[in-house]
Amino acid sequence: MKNLLYIFLFFILIIVSCKKEELPVTKHDAGNVITSSVDLGDTYKWQIYFNLESNSIVSQNIKTIWDLGFENGENGSKIVLNSSKFMFARNTGVTNFSLVTDTLGFEINKKWDHPSGNLDSTAIGNWQNSNNVYIIDRGYSETGIHQGFRKLQILSVNPTSYNIRFALLNGSGDVTLTINKTTNYNLTHLSFATSNTVIVEPEKTKWDIVFTQYTHTFFNPVQPYLVTGCLSNRYKTTAYSDSTTNFSDIKFDNLNLSKLSTDINAIGFTWKNYTGSNYITKPQNNFVIKNSNDYYFKLHFIDFYNQSGVKGSPKWEYQKL
Repeated sequence: MKNLLYIFLFFILIIVSCKKEELPVTKHDAGNVITSSVDLGDTYKWQIYFNLESNSIVSQNIKTIWDLGFENGENGSKIVLNSSKFMFARNTGVTNFSLVTDTLGFEINKKWDHPSGNLDSTAIGNWQNSNNVYIIDRGYSETGIHQGFRKLQILSVNPTSYNIRFALLNGSGDVTLTINKTTNYNLTHLSFATSNTVIVEPEKTKWDIVFTQYTHTFFNPVQPYLVTGCLSNRYKTTAYSDSTTNFSDIKFDNLNLSKLSTDINAIGFTWKNYTGSNYITKPQNNFVIKNSNDYYFKLHFIDFYNQSGVKGSPKWEYQKL
């Protein structure tokens, strides 16, 4: 019996001795504190994509050039609204495309994408196996002009493309379109205005954050509201806020990595307050960002106005940790 016990202990010792140690997070050389800014315009018409490593704007577009974003990837099937335009969708429950002709009941049944960017919490939701027609409220331009409605039917999806049908509610402009998936991008974007796809965000590995308007949800009561802020790249970029540590005291060695969030609005809009007449930034609200290359940055905002005193120009300090 003792021999069996010794043999058992011998094998346990071998297993433990062969187990690989967990690899620590690699420490990087800290960079200099950099000050950067972007100009969204006083009507917030731009969406501006930024790369923290290169301290550069990767691309920018007027927010009204797209309506829907289609998830790429072999198993992708989710569809998002352009929340910077305050868009909404309603599942009519009707499968006959020609029978959907008005917005009756839309207001009380409309839905919007969750501001976290969670693809399981979109307004369109799980459309597969239903063939239902959706009414899409295209939202507003930067000057407050309503963009009208479309009816949409998602016909199918496969590893390489989507097939959809859309038209005005009166049936005019009826288009059936194949939307090809592009794996280098998070989403493939559609414009109802041009009835075709359009390139919006850069390749998913080339940017970290985007400055834009987006639809936030307030509670008590539940109410959507258009805000202006900063969203993270949904591809391997995570972030968390830290309002208790001074910006200068945030070091690589004291990062709370367990707080890193995949929510694209982890930075969001609450780094500023509106007093009723102007915006005041809150530099005590710090953010830690991990990008897709596993680099860490600390960041805080220090202004929302340009040198001429015009709103819509977020200015921030940040440092690679």
